[in-house]
Amino acid sequence: MTQPIILIMGVSGCGKTTVGELLAQRIGRPFYDGDDFHSAANVAKMAAGHPLTDADRAEWLATLAKDFGQWEAAGGAVVACSALKESYRQTLQAGASLPIGWVLLDGDPAVLRARLEGRQGHYMKADMLASQLATLERPSYGLKLNIEDTPEQLVQQIIDQLHLTPTASQA
Repeated sequence: MTQPIILIMGVSGCGKTTVGELLAQRIGRPFYDGDDFHSAANVAKMAAGHPLTDADRAEWLATLAKDFGQWEAAGGAVVACSALKESYRQTLQAGASLPIGWVLLDGDPAVLRARLEGRQGHYMKADMLASQLATLERPSYGLKLNIEDTPEQLVQQIIDQLHLTPTASQA
């Protein structure tokens, strides 16, 4: 397994969790949502409409990086994480001994905004999209997939392009 950690990244509303959960099910790996690892203070800050700073994200990224090593040792995982900046991705990669399979879900800001406006019960509001898009440093590596494809299409592209093996029940 050359890429035990597959990281689905992008701004809020791009479908990281939906695609990540479906991919994990298809390839038989556990799924972890990076949002679940934010501190209560970070969640409260975002819920109040304030973007996180690099300092706010430092402990969160360090925790995820540590977990990457554990998940890799346990056979791999699929992780949804915004990973908006190159420095964040470097921190995360430092926690794994093998290369991470990077997948950027990207698309039209109007589509992203519409998705966020239609979402119920999530702390990340549509008004925060502009700050995330301004922060996003698109990587020159990894897969870059268009969010206008269906989640099923996106998962199949990831499986095909990263040469992943679906579980027997999902093949």
